[in-house]
Amino acid sequence: MPDAELLPGTLDLLILKSVSLGPQHGYGILLRIQQITGQALKIEQGALYPALYRLETRAELDAEWGVSENNRRAKFYSLTPAGRKRLRDEIGGWNRLTAAMEAALKATVKEL
Repeated sequence: MPDAELLPGTLDLLILKSVSLGPQHGYGILLRIQQITGQALKIEQGALYPALYRLETRAELDAEWGVSENNRRAKFYSLTPAGRKRLRDEIGGWNRLTAAMEAALKATVKEL
């Protein structure tokens, strides 16, 4: 089965959710997203790092330098209070959208 395509605007949500599960460095976030989506979503590093920078600039992620599992210097990201709020808001919006899409896709001629 081919990989699912990432919808516009969903990368930030996936990053925030991934980091909400515990602090992680950039490549670890990429791997965690693959893991929590059952390998259905594969994020390119070229998209991930600008998004991390954007979220850090918006004060939704905090970053601290540390050492990764393979003994390399890496920036570890964690959620800020603003990031937690945005994650809650984004999850609420996503749940409303998916409920509406599910209803639309289940519609039958009898219901029209």
